[in-house]
Amino acid sequence: MQLTQRSTPFQAAALLGWLVFVFVFAGLGAVGSSNAPGFYAELAKPGWAPPASVFGPVWSVLYLLMAVSAWLVWREAAHPGRRAALTLFVVQLVANALWSWLFFAWRTGAGAFADVLLMLVLIVATMVAFWRIRRPAALLMLPYLAWVSFASVLTWTVWQANPQLL
Repeated sequence: MQLTQRSTPFQAAALLGWLVFVFVFAGLGAVGSSNAPGFYAELAKPGWAPPASVFGPVWSVLYLLMAVSAWLVWREAAHPGRRAALTLFVVQLVANALWSWLFFAWRTGAGAFADVLLMLVLIVATMVAFWRIRRPAALLMLPYLAWVSFASVLTWTVWQANPQLL
């Protein structure tokens, strides 16, 4: 597909818009994680669990990559699958923000685990849709898929090790 022919300032503004949009969802999740450092410290965790200080930088990079990915798909204005692909993208962002609330705010291990599994399905579906429109957009989602795959195992393990807290 041909990229939409728009001015460089317009494209830059659109990229900024996608960055703001994605980071708003990150902020919604962060509100649910406001007590995360203290709660995470209380949890029994496997030896391979990252320290709390790792999550912020990793998620910042992942959200940046997700925003660029969505922007690349958004630029393909003539593609008939664009709207559906971007809808999937937004739905997986909602599931992403919900996980923090389920795990940290509401302390529901089962809900958080179900949500992270749903996220995996939605991420893969989004990547497939993006692949059909703009392959680099799908590839930019690979680190996110890898991290959420890791997070799903960590969620399960921590939930099972902390039945009194989750």
